[in-house]
This record gives sequence, structure tokens and C-alpha cells, in this order.
Amino acid sequence: MENPYLTPNSAPPPSALPPEAIARIEALLSSGRRIILGIAAGPGAGKSTLAQALHVRFSAQSQYLPMDGFHLANRELARLQQGHCKGAPHTFNSAGYVHLLERVRRQTEGETIYAPDFDRQLEEPIAGAIPLHADKPLIITEGNYLLLEDGAWSRVRGLLDEAWYLDLDPALRHARLLARHMRFGRSEPEARAWIDSTDEPNAVRIAATRHRADWVLQSW
Repeated sequence: MENPYLTPNSAPPPSALPPEAIARIEALLSSGRRIILGIAAGPGAGKSTLAQALHVRFSAQSQYLPMDGFHLANRELARLQQGHCKGAPHTFNSAGYVHLLERVRRQTEGETIYAPDFDRQLEEPIAGAIPLHADKPLIITEGNYLLLEDGAWSRVRGLLDEAWYLDLDPALRHARLLARHMRFGRSEPEARAWIDSTDEPNAVRIAATRHRADWVLQSW
């Protein structure tokens, strides 16, 4: 069963993918074993768009696993008084994400592992929304903090067979973020304030992890 929250029509056609991206995945798949590919980048850079396009291109062999399913629930953020910085590294269940990657790494034949997804309409994680099957060797995971070296996040890089960093022009990334926030209900002033107070400080922190990637995609 495909992930009901995945919307391949929002992604570019697989033919638009960089040839090197396709070649790299083909090389990874040639090993014949379970492969975890991680795509990291700042907010609004197009991580999920790229990951979904790759998933469509390699649909017979791949499964899509977004990190965003590990957002803490809004009520937990309220309890912690951290709702104002939702999306920062400490507002995720990072240890839970690591444990899932470890389970995926050792998944056995016939086993189904259920992963959470994130619903942007609700602004909440959805438990058990993504079934991951053992017979598809490539797991494509993406998120802001895959290359972070703090806390449980520091264990993610060692679980990835290959890590990519998606580098986008900051002005374009900012424009995409603004449009996204407004599409999901924020006014323009509210969206700009959130970008300045939360998204951009996170982006600076994420950019500092760029050197840990195996490959950097630019202007995709």
C-alpha cells in the first residue's frame, strides 16, 4: 500500500532528475542489499520534492520515509512551552527517528515496519501512516537534521549508506517558505515573522552540516 500522504503529482517528473542522482542510486542498488539514502537541506529547499521524484523514478525498488513524521505533537510542544520554535532540532523525537532507521536497517523478510508521517493541514504527526516493506531495498529519507552532530541526531549519519545535501539559492528558498506558510494559513506578516525567528536560524545551523554529505546538489 502506498503512503496516502504522498503526493507524487506535486513533484517534478522523474525525467527532470539530475543524471548523477539517478546514476548514484543505480550504483547503490547494485549492491543488492538494503540501502538508506538520506537527503538533508534547510527549510524550503525542496527535500521532499526531490525525494518524492526519486521515489517515483525508482518506484519498484524504493520507499519514502520523511523525517517530519517525528515532530512532537502540538500538545507536547505546548506542555514543554516550545510551540514558538516548532521545527527546531529539539522539537523532534530524534531518538525515535534513529530507532526506526535501525529497525529498517535490520528489517527481516516479510516484516512490515510502520512509520509516522506529518500532515501539514493538521500540523500534526500521524502515527503508523507509512508501511515499509522488506522487499523494496531502497529507503529514501529526508529532513533538516540528518547531518546534525548533536544528541541523538549524531547517530543518523552512520545509518545512511549515502547522504546528499540540497543547496538552493537562499532567496528562492525564502520565497518558497513564504508561499508555503501562507498556503497553510498564516498571514504574510505572520509568515515572514516565523521565517525570521525560526526557519532561518534553523537554516544557518543546517548549512553548517553541509560538509558531512557525500554529494551536494546545487540549483536543482
